[in-house]
Amino acid sequence: MGKRWFATGILLIISWYTFAAVPPTAVLKAFDVKFKNATTVNWGKEGPKVWEAEFNFEGSRISANFAEDGTWLETERIIKTEELPPAVLKAIKANFPDWKIIEADKTETLKHGLIYEANLKKGLSKKDVAFKEDGTPVSE
Repeated sequence: MGKRWFATGILLIISWYTFAAVPPTAVLKAFDVKFKNATTVNWGKEGPKVWEAEFNFEGSRISANFAEDGTWLETERIIKTEELPPAVLKAIKANFPDWKIIEADKTETLKHGLIYEANLKKGLSKKDVAFKEDGTPVSE
């Protein structure tokens, strides 16, 4: 029985260490450069090699993703639906006429530049869509 408890304890310690949200030094340095005055920072894993920070910055709650080498990937800020550009609202209404916008984000990405994302809902179905400021759809 003692060996079983010992093995269980070792597994718990290894699991805790493996899943602890402590990003690599390169990520922490890159974050500090880009978001020098950020407060209330919480780290987590967005994927196997992507770290996500959720934090307060310039009066907003923001999330930012970084690759393990410290490369900034994206910054996302929740916005009000009425803050979506007119062309984005028009594209959503044209392509998803029966869908309701339940959340909107303004996102800067390394890959696409500035995009606007909307979480849509129709009945029990949900869908995420993204557009450039001019209403052009963006696919991941």
